[in-house]
Amino acid sequence: MAAIKTLIDILPYQLKHFPQEDALAYKVYLNQDEQGQWDQFSSLKCMDYINKVSKGLLVLGIQPGDKIAIVSENRPEWVFIDMAVLQLGAVNVPVYPTISEDDYKYIFEEAEVKYAFASNQELYNKAIAAQQAVPTLKNVFTFDEIEGASHWKELIEMGEKRDLNELVQIREKVTENDLATIIYTSGTTGNPKGVMLSHKNIVSNVLSCAPLLPVNYHHRAISFLPLNHVFERMLTYLYMSCGVSIYFAEHMDKIGENIREIQPHVFTTVPRLMEKVYDRIINKGRELSGLKKTIFFRAVKLAAQNEVKGKSWWYHQQLKMLDQPVFKKWREALGGNVKAIVSGGAALSPHLSRTFTAAGVTMLQGYGLTETSPVIAVNRMEKENRQFGTVGPPIEGVEVKITEQNEIACRGPNVMKGYYKNEEATNKVIDADGWFYTGDVGEWVEGKFLKVNDRKDSLFKTSGGKFVAPLPIENMFKQSRFIEQIMVIGKGRKFIAALLLPDFGELENWCKENKIDFDSKESMIQKPEIQQKYQETINHYNKNLGHVQQVKKFKLITDPWSVDTGELTPTMKIKREVVLQKYKDVIEEMYAEDNNR
Repeated sequence: MAAIKTLIDILPYQLKHFPQEDALAYKVYLNQDEQGQWDQFSSLKCMDYINKVSKGLLVLGIQPGDKIAIVSENRPEWVFIDMAVLQLGAVNVPVYPTISEDDYKYIFEEAEVKYAFASNQELYNKAIAAQQAVPTLKNVFTFDEIEGASHWKELIEMGEKRDLNELVQIREKVTENDLATIIYTSGTTGNPKGVMLSHKNIVSNVLSCAPLLPVNYHHRAISFLPLNHVFERMLTYLYMSCGVSIYFAEHMDKIGENIREIQPHVFTTVPRLMEKVYDRIINKGRELSGLKKTIFFRAVKLAAQNEVKGKSWWYHQQLKMLDQPVFKKWREALGGNVKAIVSGGAALSPHLSRTFTAAGVTMLQGYGLTETSPVIAVNRMEKENRQFGTVGPPIEGVEVKITEQNEIACRGPNVMKGYYKNEEATNKVIDADGWFYTGDVGEWVEGKFLKVNDRKDSLFKTSGGKFVAPLPIENMFKQSRFIEQIMVIGKGRKFIAALLLPDFGELENWCKENKIDFDSKESMIQKPEIQQKYQETINHYNKNLGHVQQVKKFKLITDPWSVDTGELTPTMKIKREVVLQKYKDVIEEMYAEDNNR
């Protein structure tokens, strides 16, 4: 792939080496009653659309360095606009659809966005509302046809008369060091910061990661993690460079159905989704009876004991014997072709890695940040470079060190150019020698595998002076099918406590099985049987924790945490200060109960 220097080299490379009829695809419905069909775009058709949109943008006066925003779910138009912008030397500013109107205004204004693309009516309305406060924003185009709005295909008509040679000359001036994108990361506090990534930043990640995935020409990937997150975006470029067809899932509720239709060979996910898949598999097993049920749970127990190396010949023979009656069905539920699933965005439970890998679906946990384009380290397919409970070895070309304060730092071509218009923030995280300080606390395992323990600013000290990392505790408890969300607390306190949001779907089923009546979520969590159920769950996981890390008290809550309600970032991380403030009375009550004893 030496021919790939910039992001705009990727599609021409595919066209030359791996031309496809279904380079990109998504589901369309001609009417509400039909099943829908996958609308496919060939490599050639994609290139044609991209060039025509670029010429249309030239008519609008777009110059190198101008900023164009995309506010959309995953769909082929996202890729068309992205590439069309990049080959003009302009900059793509992707925006999370779920953020607030104030954040839209902040991002559009700071980045001086000239044009925006919104996928649907709801997002168009948000973008138009922001436009009134952003003088640089000239127009908002849409992907869906919306009355009164400019449709993206108008750019194709506008660019018809523009000479392709003019575009070619502009393309040739784009270099690997040019700014490609500004991605605004909504941290757990303060205004979002714009991460500046060059073509070289992202291409270096593509080239280092491509050999690590078991993908080939004509393989299929399903895409559902947001493209405005650099993880899925980098992998989209990677898939394109390897000739992998990309099918964009309809929405989260239809992922299972889409996977069975597409039968992908690879996809990326977040741990929570795989936890849900695992829970559904276990629930199916509970519906079995007799010998089938015994065999099923024997397989589950055996898979949970899996290790990358060191297991006996007899262990692997048992897995083989259980493959046909149990594990093959798991793989079929994931389409039947999956070679690997790459997990990112949060810590993946070693239990999930062990179990799915034993079932013939290799799960690869990776690690990185937007600021590092994003991958720093990832587990590999080959056993010598894979370790459960870690994020694997660093990728080629990236150096990693653990500081005296146990902070993970990295250096390499993947490290961002800096934060947009924020030199002070840049200098806080990148030193004079080019080391980027991640803010994550970690360690080496066996001298080569990186393990991430928590965010540095999430660590807290109890009143007894003991440091606690809440994230590993939370991830352990989230293995329970009865826990949807959990936040561990205890800063300056005598003991650790937790706020627990039940998985009400699982809990309602359990109540029905145990003939427990309820008329609301609030009344349900007050019932002694429910309190006892969660106490037993807490006790079960506490056995695996040291005394200081054990959860001594908990409160069940009913309101789900989300981006819209403010408790989660767009990347689904908990805004701890927001949650602490929102539930301060509940928390004080928990600790007061102990003081009153």
